[in-house]
Amino acid sequence: MTFSEYVTDIKEKFADTDVSDITEKLAYQFNIIGEAEGAFYVEVKDGKLSIEPYEYYDRDAVFTGTANLFTDIMTGKKDPVHEFLVHHLRVEGNIDKALRLKEIIEKNMQ
Repeated sequence: MTFSEYVTDIKEKFADTDVSDITEKLAYQFNIIGEAEGAFYVEVKDGKLSIEPYEYYDRDAVFTGTANLFTDIMTGKKDPVHEFLVHHLRVEGNIDKALRLKEIIEKNMQ
């Protein structure tokens, strides 16, 4: 899978996610290493979710891992906190805001 295909897939999976009750701005950059290498961002702003294939400099947190790991996290198969604790996922930045990623994922699975 290419980086472009990967980001398109993630955008499709989260297209109908209702984040209208999240009033705080959250901005995450995901750095994919290995297959489908590249960077994309996820932002919640004004109750809307955006996912774009770009680096995001005004970000709250940066997650670094493989495409397969991010897919498993985004689909709820793996817990991001556990993956961080076992050193499969690297997280930099505001940890409190990074933890809110689970909230977005849970909303997507509803």
